[in-house]
Amino acid sequence: MPVPTRLERSRILIDDEPQVVLAGEIHYFRLARADWEDRLQAAVDAGLNTVASYIPWIWHELPDGTIDVTGETRPERDLGAFIDLCAAYGLRFIARPGPFQMAELKNEGLPHRLRRDHPEIHPLGWNGAPAASRTVDYLAPAFLAESERWYDAVLPPIAARQREFGGPVIAVQLDNEIGMLDWVTNTPTLTDGAVRELAEWSGDDTDPRGGAAGTDAELRLHHDLGRFTRDRFARYSQTLEGWARERGITAPLLLNIHGSGGGRGLTYPIGVSQLAPAYRGRPGVTAGTDMYLGELTVNNAADLYVGNAFTAAVHGPDQPLGSLEFDAGTGDYGEDLGVLTSPEATVLKTLLDAAQGARIVNYYLFAGGLNPLLDAPVGDGDDRIAFTGERHGFAAPIGPEGARSKALGGVVEAASAIGAHAGLFAAGIQLTDDLVLGFVADHYLTEYTHPDAQRRKEQVGEREIHRGLGARQTLARALVYGGWSFRALDLQAAAGSDAGWSAGAPTDEREGRERELIVLATGRELGRGVQEFLARHVRTGGRLLLAGLLPEVDADGSPCTILAEALGVTSAGITREYLDAESEYHPTVLGAGPLAAHAPRDVRVWFAQLFAGEAEPLLIERGTGLPAAVKVEVPGGGVAVLLGVDYAVHSGFWRALIAEAGATPRLDLRSDGPGIVAVPVSGADESALVAINVAPHPVSFAPVFDGAELVAEPVTLPARGHRIIDFPVTAA
Repeated sequence: MPVPTRLERSRILIDDEPQVVLAGEIHYFRLARADWEDRLQAAVDAGLNTVASYIPWIWHELPDGTIDVTGETRPERDLGAFIDLCAAYGLRFIARPGPFQMAELKNEGLPHRLRRDHPEIHPLGWNGAPAASRTVDYLAPAFLAESERWYDAVLPPIAARQREFGGPVIAVQLDNEIGMLDWVTNTPTLTDGAVRELAEWSGDDTDPRGGAAGTDAELRLHHDLGRFTRDRFARYSQTLEGWARERGITAPLLLNIHGSGGGRGLTYPIGVSQLAPAYRGRPGVTAGTDMYLGELTVNNAADLYVGNAFTAAVHGPDQPLGSLEFDAGTGDYGEDLGVLTSPEATVLKTLLDAAQGARIVNYYLFAGGLNPLLDAPVGDGDDRIAFTGERHGFAAPIGPEGARSKALGGVVEAASAIGAHAGLFAAGIQLTDDLVLGFVADHYLTEYTHPDAQRRKEQVGEREIHRGLGARQTLARALVYGGWSFRALDLQAAAGSDAGWSAGAPTDEREGRERELIVLATGRELGRGVQEFLARHVRTGGRLLLAGLLPEVDADGSPCTILAEALGVTSAGITREYLDAESEYHPTVLGAGPLAAHAPRDVRVWFAQLFAGEAEPLLIERGTGLPAAVKVEVPGGGVAVLLGVDYAVHSGFWRALIAEAGATPRLDLRSDGPGIVAVPVSGADESALVAINVAPHPVSFAPVFDGAELVAEPVTLPARGHRIIDFPVTAA
């Protein structure tokens, strides 16, 4: 008998069985009803088991304000019929009813009437200027009232078709990419109501619309504004959550985390920072990534790996990872042949996501279509519901007119690979090494900067250089391409110093000696709470690898040297690469002590943090003769390795450096060159090494895991190739 879909132990259970949800986004509203069956059959033929779709408010609301979800006015508005047809083809359904949509829809999927009737929902930003995009003040009373009316109309046919009633609905997404437009346009919501809320929240009545530019409060105001905005997004999301539950939605609720750009995922954690408090630890709610990376290469594969790790780090124990928008097409979004992405990229990204624990993958867009005309013309040139002209989904595996592109082969191959190991990917867990990558959410509070706030601009610039993946991303790439398998640790939640951020997160009372090696990229700024946590960590026997600059200030710019004092080191200055008409300086470093054999030649770096104090030198900056990397033995049994340079991705050096910090990898790739990303996964009945090659040429490797050879002969993966290598079932 069908039972409610639920989330449990980082898995999604459908009919009480862990499942991998492989979905394709098909927009019923962009297809003639006669074409629905063709696209659903294509999904079945591709090996998918689920269909997802936006359900646009702008499409279902009529000019008189009434809402048609039954097809009374047009057969393509019969939402229930499309969901029922999915069931007839054996496909499950993920509903995405907004209210905010995007999806290239005009007005971001909201009826034009809303802004005419309620101009106050359009937010004001810096200096009281109107937002430059079609974003909304999510908590404006008029917007909430209209959104509740929309949910009243759209949720009943969805609720009636959930799994427990024999229907195909397994999940419902709340809104879409909450906060993304505010971030990309640098427009915090600073309407009068929001300003009053901020003053009450922070206890400071400084007018935020001027950004406190040029005053001592500049950094503190920006920091408070970012944290306050997280709270607003959480209140909005949880309002939608409450409405959905009140209207009979028992299925899991999903949030879509935005943030990638330009084929990279470096800014993706901004979305994690914005939205984690909205869903962390909330029963029956989880979030998924939304990263458009195009071709997976050595340039961006670490972005995907770390983005997945950071997302999982803010989830509760029952909240699985997923990807709610997963680019799977040709990449030619503008039909200008500026980009073409290989079908194999879909396979590599799918396998990496699944190996890291993604239980939902929604290929966006699976099938294109045609944008229908609005019922009432608005005089915008074409009077259609979207701004891409009549056609939409140019890059999809199935194009607007139904033509199958070469990209479809990538979806088919990915689905086949996942299907061949369905049990492993539905319930297995990633086997990890004795280290975690630190995630500091406040390092990603960079979405808002007042145009005149110079100190804030400098702060954001330094954060962008040093955070997350490390300067030049060499830290993360050294780990990912060096055979390390790791998760991330949410350091602010572990510290428990910000109740608003860590609400819903389990407490971590362990002593440092009980934890993995913490690896963290940071600049001069590191929040007081995190510094205190790391100081306790090393003082109680913990291990730490710090890459970047020695922390010396808090997020508000005030001095904070708690961690440096615990380590007994101080800054002896910073050298940087420079070149002008009269002079130049090129920092280079050379191995010392136990790293002398692993860094025997000068290596150019772009900056070098120099250290003073009782510590063992590991790198020497040649121009000054001072240490640029050191090892510290901390009273209490802890050890810290401080790497003050953006060292190149030399695998031998990094392995030796991390060994000095007290960790060695379980996997030895034994490859003949870089490019292999390998993730060991273990389930109840199967363990496997999921290996992909993101190099532009073949790479051979002969992996050894926990001392056991996994292959009799070296395996050669072609460019963009993959291999799933089974090995004896292994405990995590």
